[in-house]
Parts: sequence; C-alpha cells; structure tokens
Amino acid sequence: MKLRIGIPKGSLQEATLQLFARAGLPAYTNGRSYFATTADPEIDCLLIRAQEMARYVEHGAVDAGLTGLDWIVESGLEVATVSDLIYAKRSRGKVRWVLAAPEDSPFQRAEDLSNRIIATELVNVTRNYFSKRAVNVRVEFSWGATEVKAPMLADAIVEVTETGSSLRANRLRILETVLESNTQLIANKRSYADREKRRKIDNLALMLQGAMEAQERVGLMLNVRKENLAAVLGVLPALQKPTISHLSDEDWLAVNTVIDESAAWDVIPRLKEAQAHGIVEYPLNKVVL
Repeated sequence: MKLRIGIPKGSLQEATLQLFARAGLPAYTNGRSYFATTADPEIDCLLIRAQEMARYVEHGAVDAGLTGLDWIVESGLEVATVSDLIYAKRSRGKVRWVLAAPEDSPFQRAEDLSNRIIATELVNVTRNYFSKRAVNVRVEFSWGATEVKAPMLADAIVEVTETGSSLRANRLRILETVLESNTQLIANKRSYADREKRRKIDNLALMLQGAMEAQERVGLMLNVRKENLAAVLGVLPALQKPTISHLSDEDWLAVNTVIDESAAWDVIPRLKEAQAHGIVEYPLNKVVL
C-alpha cells in the first residue's frame, strides 16, 4: 500500500514540514521538485498549493492533504475532515478573513458597501457573505497584493490576517470578520473508506496532534519528601495529574508532570521553596492526550 499526502506549498509549507519532522515523519524535499519522500516507505508527499488541495484530494490525486478550512469552503468540494490542526504561518492560532476598507473611508459595515467593488482571493465565500446580507456588490478576484488595491482598484477588500499588522501598515481598517479558518487534515472519501489507508491517515493525524500538543510545553521531574508532597502538588499546574512513584528510599517520592513552558519561570522557584529537590526541566516531542 502506498499513501500519498499533500503538503501545502507556499506560506504554510515550512511550518507544515517542521510539524511533520516533530511528529517523527520528516519529509525530504528537493528545491526543484514538487515531490517529497518520507522516512516511512509507505508514505510519499506532493507539494500542492493550499488553494488547490481540496480539488486534488476530492479527485483522488492524493489520498489526504493539509489545507485551510477557508479553501475547503471556497472549493465547495466533498472531502472527509480527519483532524483540526490549529497552526498558521507564524502562530498556533486561527487566522481570520476580514472585510477591510481604507482608514479614511466612510464605510463601517458590510451594508455600507452596496454596489461597490470588493477585491479578494476568496471569491465564493465573499459572494455568499454579502448575499446572505442582501447586499449587492461586485466581487473581483485578486491575484495577490490585495492590501494595496483599496481604494484605487477596489472600494474594500476581504483578506486573510493573523495579527492585522499588514492591514494597518497599508492604512486599512477592519470592518467585520468574514470567516475564521485553521489548517485541517482532509482525506479522499474513497481512500478514507479503505481500512489500511484509514489506519495510516488516522495514525498520521494522531502523531501530528501529539507534536502540536508538545509545542510550548515542557516536562518536569523532581524528587520530594513525603511530608512535603502536598506543598509541591499545590504549586504544579499539571496537564492532567502528575505521575508519582516511590524511590529506593521510602521517605522520598519522584514526581513527573507537564507544564506550559512559559510557566516554568514562575513554577520552578516556587517548587524549590516547597522543598522539591533534583528538579529537571526537559523538552517534549509529542503529547498524546
């Protein structure tokens, strides 16, 4: 059995390849090729634009692929959603497609743009958005650099943003959120109905989720006397419940847990004050919940 996975080419490519590597499935790419091999001889990868991923998954050119919910909705195609993988180009959060207009324009909401021109890459979603509000607009496809098209080439735009900084830099003001989006692992319905392929795709989802859960978290190990255990546990913001085991000395216990990396700065000194000893902070590769 051979499984072919679509990797989003473009802004999400590097973040996706890093995620695959952390999941234990590094993909080996060639700068001149759209094909990539992996450490698993049963899995090959193909670099595909996120905007086109749903089409090739639905057609069966690839068995599964990663792309944004925005492009799945935009395509209108039928694919199986395997897993939400909430990461973006710069962060682990969702992105937003927003309706934005020039700072000095009179527009305050979608209804103010009746009979105006809207530039966007997300044409179908934008048309549906205005249609549901019974606002007649002309939606034009933008081939890129959408932020610079208002006000000379369009009255407003619908553009994707993580932080809003690019919009502000181009003197644009967000009016409304059109769609929230995050990366998803999707599968061809016929491939996902195949028992062996489904098992492989589900395993990939499990490992990718585990790698994501491990980001920005660290493990903590420490030793503590039995009489000080309650004080130590009162400090720990455990992921679930810490693992506690006996040491060779019956008066001592070992505690193992997972915390947010940002919390370690505050937690470790407090653990020391609670009489914890031998505190070790270590990185995590995967956290499977």
